[in-house]
Amino acid sequence: MRFASIGECMLELSDQRDSRWTMGFAGDALNTAWYVRALLPEAEVHFVSAFGDDAFSDQQRDFLRRAGIGTASSPTIPGARPGLYAIALDGGERSFTYWRSDSAARRLASDPAALDRSLAGCDIAYFTGITLAILAEPDREVLFAALENARANGARIAFDPNHRLRLWPDDASARLAYARAFALADIALPTFEDLAEATPDAAARRLHGAGVAEIVVKCGAAPAYLLTGQGHAEIPATQVETIDTTGAGDSFCGGYLAGRLAGLSPQESARQAHRVAAQVVARHGALIDLQ
Repeated sequence: MRFASIGECMLELSDQRDSRWTMGFAGDALNTAWYVRALLPEAEVHFVSAFGDDAFSDQQRDFLRRAGIGTASSPTIPGARPGLYAIALDGGERSFTYWRSDSAARRLASDPAALDRSLAGCDIAYFTGITLAILAEPDREVLFAALENARANGARIAFDPNHRLRLWPDDASARLAYARAFALADIALPTFEDLAEATPDAAARRLHGAGVAEIVVKCGAAPAYLLTGQGHAEIPATQVETIDTTGAGDSFCGGYLAGRLAGLSPQESARQAHRVAAQVVARHGALIDLQ
């Protein structure tokens, strides 16, 4: 089993309320890879990106190596460095500040041959709307071409729009890129709020009509809506006390894709996804050790 998650790993600074900050690593595609690895220790899991050649980039690679996550043929960009964001706390409210305009990950499609090598032999290749948003238009086309090639060679393509409007020039640009991505996808894992539809059923049926064979609409603590060629189902969420929703959707995607990679049915995979997400929201932080 070989899984590739394509995206950006950022440095995360977290306010500890006493004038100290702790540093970690985060990113939506990275979070998903983390949970696929946790659930499938026997699988080959890769995080496909681009890295700098500074000390912080070395720490990123060390972190991934310790987690059992490879980097396939991800390039190292001379002079580049990771993106950074800080989480500040004001009472119980969090605010985020980003420095990512020169992130090395923006160059993840700068070497088309390396990207093709990274996706070669994948059973599932996964990417998100944030992956698309950080790329310049020519590199986005390179990514689409690499995904088309991987799909032609037997990979299933999974896409989560994970819509972040601030990363796009405007909403229309984002929706155009998402339409291209959905046209490539075998599995779609959107959040209901990102789809601008009246109901999860309407959202899923629109994507199914566009050619996506398998759709799971994430609806937070409400049931996920599953639509495949065999019909539809609502998969109830696992109810827990919510402490921190950071990484909830990413972990759901990891739980679902790990299930599909291991041969579970879509229904069984969605139930597993809910169980994983429930553990994540019941604790602080996006990356936890599953129990």
